[in-house]
Amino acid sequence: MRIPALPPTRGTLSWLLQLGYTTVRLFGQNGLQNHAAATAFYFLLSATPLLLLLSYALQLLDRIATNSVPATILMAALYNQMQLESLVRLGFIARQTQLTASGVGLITLVLSSRWLVSAVQNAFRIIFPNPTKRNPVMSWVLPLIILPMLFLLMCVAALAQMTLSFLAQNDFIGAGNAQVLQVVNSLFVFAMVWTLLFAAYWRLPRQRARPRVAAMFALAATVSLGLLLTLFSTFFKLENYNSLYGALGSVVFVLIGAYFAFLLMYLWAQALYAFGKADITALEKLFLGSSGKDVGKVENYVFGDTSRLLDAYGQVHPAGHILIKEGDDSRAAYFLHAGRAAVYKDTAQGPRPLGELHEGQLFGEMAYLLNEKRTATVVADTEITVLELPPHIMEELMRHSAPLSRRIIDTLCQRLERMNLANPG
Repeated sequence: MRIPALPPTRGTLSWLLQLGYTTVRLFGQNGLQNHAAATAFYFLLSATPLLLLLSYALQLLDRIATNSVPATILMAALYNQMQLESLVRLGFIARQTQLTASGVGLITLVLSSRWLVSAVQNAFRIIFPNPTKRNPVMSWVLPLIILPMLFLLMCVAALAQMTLSFLAQNDFIGAGNAQVLQVVNSLFVFAMVWTLLFAAYWRLPRQRARPRVAAMFALAATVSLGLLLTLFSTFFKLENYNSLYGALGSVVFVLIGAYFAFLLMYLWAQALYAFGKADITALEKLFLGSSGKDVGKVENYVFGDTSRLLDAYGQVHPAGHILIKEGDDSRAAYFLHAGRAAVYKDTAQGPRPLGELHEGQLFGEMAYLLNEKRTATVVADTEITVLELPPHIMEELMRHSAPLSRRIIDTLCQRLERMNLANPG
């Protein structure tokens, strides 16, 4: 008999609490803050050659602007919105740049982009552990194509946003029209970032989540990045920061922003992994906690409520119910949450008692581990509440938790020893 379902709100809150705790704990264990710092450094290294390419593009635009009104407006917008005159004056952008120099910048951009992707892939390998290796050819070739294109799209979107802001400030196209166009451009940037994060969350893990789940977490990450950008724009105006600390201070500002951006990206990726392991983690805490393992107060509070697990896997059976029959082909394992059961072995003289099962014991796993028929019969002595665990859940538990695997193997060895003593012949 199934246990009555939980109220939706209570089950959701319990799940969210466990998901958040597991995410934060794994995030700290995996040292993802260090990976975020390394990725931010490679991002800055990838962005640096853009200044060299920008300097060449400005010279080309300057020559075009002599005979083109749109180019003149674009030139004025760049200098006004990006404070380019300050960067030129401080030497971050050269006044005269040759084509060969821009070629070197492009090569540097491609190589540093490869390092950036490697840093992201390494972080995802830690977040989503899997022993299989990626195709080295695709791992090298794709970043050399995708990332420069991504930088180009980002530059185009930023350029459009700055131009529209400049036109609105100077009342060239009207404030209303400029605001509408800025909203459209912002939606384009939002969609581009979401697409990138969705591709990363869905394709980078070797064991992929469902597309809808990956899309949901990518959306949450994109909104978080938007809020982060708004926060930075509110408290750290780039032009004010630049006037106080100079161009080098602006570089540090960009590095800090990139660090927090990648921190959020990895945090939501870790949450995506924890989402797929929410039941597994809760089951692990339940089983190990029942064996006397010490747990902290916070962990005990987060995983102390077993109602959600009982709702998902729980069954209630009356006294005398045969839960497992010797010789059956079933492979499910069980956790005795409440009550008492007896274990019997069929013999020529009739059922022979082998022992009792009490609350907090995991049983029935021998059939799964040994891939054999049931070796004993389990009958409820009292009304019992059990959690039924199908084989794929047991497989996930064994791979996820080394302490639980050791406990299961120890229990299995003890049972085999008792069976050998009970049947010496």
